[in-house]
Parts: sequence; structure tokens; C-alpha cells
Amino acid sequence: MAVVKARKQDIDMLARLLRAEAETEGETGMLLVGNVGINRIRANCSDFKGLRTIPQMINQPHAFEALQHGMYYQNARDRERRLAQRAVNGERNWPAKYSLWYFRPGTFENPGPCPPTWYNQPQAGRWKKHCFYEPTAEECENVYNTF
Repeated sequence: MAVVKARKQDIDMLARLLRAEAETEGETGMLLVGNVGINRIRANCSDFKGLRTIPQMINQPHAFEALQHGMYYQNARDRERRLAQRAVNGERNWPAKYSLWYFRPGTFENPGPCPPTWYNQPQAGRWKKHCFYEPTAEECENVYNTF
């Protein structure tokens, strides 16, 4: 059962984002990106107040670098659609289980270390080249109450 409303075009949109943001991180990495996106919709806190839909979350200004690159605008593929649907259904995995932020430090060829905080929020962990950050309870108690 879905934890956020999602039409077919929303699943396709999320699938395209997963691929564009994390294809090199494998299926787990793409699913983690989906976890962060769904958390942003459900948490309603911090920089993500008022987001209620997948299109709102993806098109939030400056939210995803992938929207500036051509890969996001390619057609969704079945593999990424399945991952997007799993995220929409509420499957969450460490280190993105409660995360609202992630990024890849350094360069593509030479990833750097994860800073201990990002936007003043503590690091939750790392998956391959991406660092994940979850809010403190003071910043966003609701992210811990969404499931």
C-alpha cells in the first residue's frame, strides 16, 4: 500500500530521478534516493514544508542536481519504476530511513569524505559515494513518526 499518492506519471517521474541521481550506486543506491524523496513529502518540516506530491518534491527549486542534466529527461525504465514503487510503498533502508538530505562529496572519480553534518544535521551513514543526513528530532520530529 502506498504511503504517498502516486499516479503512473508520478512513478515514472520518480523512476527517472532515481536513475539520474544514483544509477552508478546500483539498485540500493537508487532506492535510497527514493527513500529521501518520500521522506521529504511525508515529514513536512525543515526545507520541505508543504510538499505533498512527487512532482512538488522533485521540482522544488535546487532540490536535485539531476534535473540540470539530460539523463533525467530520458524515458523511465522498468527497473527504476519497480524501485520507485517500492519507495512509494514505504520501503525504507539505512542510511536513508529517516534522511532528508544526501549528496556526493568530491568528484565523480574521486569521492571525498562525508562531513559530519550537512545543513546542520548529523550524518546517518554512507552508501558508496553518497552521504546521507537525517534531521535531529528538534528539527523534524515528524520524520520519525511517519511509519
